[in-house]
Amino acid sequence: MFITYLKERASWILLFLLLQFLLVFIAFLDSAVSIGSALYYVFLSALIFVIFILIRYQKEMKFYQELEEAENLLDFSDREHLSPFEGTVAESITHHFEALKKAVSENERRLDQERDELLSWIHEVKTPLTALRLMVDRLEDQALKKEMTYEWLRIHLLLDQQLHQKRIPFMENDLYIEQTDLESVIFGEVKTLQSWCIQKGIGFDIDLECNEVMTDAKWLAFILRQLLTNAVKYSDASDIQIRSAQRDGQIILDIADEGRGIDSRDLHRIFEKGFTSTAYHQDHAATGMGLYLARKAADSLKIRIDVISAPGEGSTFTITFPKRNEFVQITGM
Repeated sequence: MFITYLKERASWILLFLLLQFLLVFIAFLDSAVSIGSALYYVFLSALIFVIFILIRYQKEMKFYQELEEAENLLDFSDREHLSPFEGTVAESITHHFEALKKAVSENERRLDQERDELLSWIHEVKTPLTALRLMVDRLEDQALKKEMTYEWLRIHLLLDQQLHQKRIPFMENDLYIEQTDLESVIFGEVKTLQSWCIQKGIGFDIDLECNEVMTDAKWLAFILRQLLTNAVKYSDASDIQIRSAQRDGQIILDIADEGRGIDSRDLHRIFEKGFTSTAYHQDHAATGMGLYLARKAADSLKIRIDVISAPGEGSTFTITFPKRNEFVQITGM
């Protein structure tokens, strides 16, 4: 900090040195001025100047250290010890921070309003979407019915994804940890994707060695929905393997497909927001949000998601549920 202060006051120090040099130079040129007296004066002046620098450092840097260490930059209630310039700085900072605080508060209010309006809109859209599904089910043209069902499902999944995206920042307020039946959650998601799977010739091979987990059923269903949707989307006619087991006191759920797989250079980025693929960069159907939201939801549930994949060999997503004693961190109990 002292070095920084010296750099800030470099012009003062340079001026002082120049004045001392000028005095010695005059004494050297003018025989009427004793060179010894001039040097003695320079010594005393330098000593006084050093003491002055140290005193000013203690006084001036106290204000800036308070700025650096302060938790609340708006707290300048004690201004009596401040110099006029420091008081001006403090007043300016306070003014600008108050303005920023108001702007942030207003932006937060607008964002909350927009989020509430969007959530309300999504819920409103679900009503005609449900009616549309009933109308599609009554179609007699099977080819048209399959196409309509697929497009309906796409809209349904996108709306669901948008709904949960808005809820995730406040997910902790919505958690309800309980003993959850894995089979019912998985079969519920498989049933939602049934028409799409039939259209693509995809089946499910489910073997649940462990069927009970402690988690939030609604958010677990959302995570599985994203993983299963990706597995179906990027697979052709094949079976998706779903297995559960217990390892080292933790329940593990594997979801393996035989789809196109993920390039090794993309594996570490697939959970990033908005990332789709470098190998299939022209895939306009991908939003890059599904796995990102799944990871965000999993983090709040202390669930770990790992993936093993290779191009042309499919992908295996592994969901590792937390141990029972880790739920204290989730519930705060």
